[in-house]
Amino acid sequence: MSDGANWVRLAGVKQIGRGEMLAATAGKRKIALYHLEDDSWHATDNVCTHAFALLTEGFLDGEEVECPLHAGKFNVRNGKGVCAPIDGDLATYPVRIDGADVLVGLPA
Repeated sequence: MSDGANWVRLAGVKQIGRGEMLAATAGKRKIALYHLEDDSWHATDNVCTHAFALLTEGFLDGEEVECPLHAGKFNVRNGKGVCAPIDGDLATYPVRIDGADVLVGLPA
């Protein structure tokens, strides 16, 4: 069964503890992987939409990631910007766990 995504291994499950995030690269895409306290996994672009900053250099608080430059925040579940100065939402990507691997579905 094809879901139209190109599934790429970006990390091992043991690399990211609950409540943690990890920077990964797939081709030219900078991806942030999140393992939330509720054991759910999420992936977004890793670059803030307001100004170039890697979100994984910021802070993960629950399901929100705070940009290290200007304290803008995004919900990692849906990519929505939740406070100023964010002026755009993040792209999100589906995540699935395959054994010990974290796979992210990138557009084909």
